Amino acid sequence: MDLKNTTVVLASGSPRRIDMLRADGIEPHIVKPDCEENIHIGLSPAQEVMALALRKNLRAVEMLKEQGDLPAEGVVLSADTMVVLDGVPMGKPRDEEDAFRILSLLRGKTHTVQSGACIRDLASGRLLLFSEGTDVTFMQYTDEDIRAYVATGEPMDKAGAYAIQGGFAPYVTHTNGPLDNVIGFPYASIKRILEAW
Repeated sequence: MDLKNTTVVLASGSPRRIDMLRADGIEPHIVKPDCEENIHIGLSPAQEVMALALRKNLRAVEMLKEQGDLPAEGVVLSADTMVVLDGVPMGKPRDEEDAFRILSLLRGKTHTVQSGACIRDLASGRLLLFSEGTDVTFMQYTDEDIRAYVATGEPMDKAGAYAIQGGFAPYVTHTNGPLDNVIGFPYASIKRILEAW
């Protein structure tokens, strides 16, 4: 399946995910699922992001059905991303103080950006879930570096309180794994999977 020749529903309001699709010549139909983004049972980070990606996908389809706007064919893409340091998830910062705390914890260390993705083929109802991880290593930046970055406002809606393609790029010393996974979602892997369908 070629994404450029089918209807693509993106179950996300993430500007980064939207931009990734548009950069590839795809104008997605955007649905922002109104579902809880917390899992209240003990799952591994990989399991949790897959569970949330599935929840978002199912809810997006429900919302389109309720609106009478569900395409007969096409795909629904959803994803969830989590930053994990030493097994502990780092979510989106609650406020500037929390952003400072998260970036202080990540300083000089390697963390994993774990993404879960869910692909749904609307014609067949087929669902596929997978997760992908990328290790990111930060340099030993200063408290002043963190404060200056937090003051830009960029960290506030991002898992781990940073954008690797944005103002925090100079503090990344090494990555191991797909970069698109850190920027927005594992788009290259999604395309590979769909090409095989």
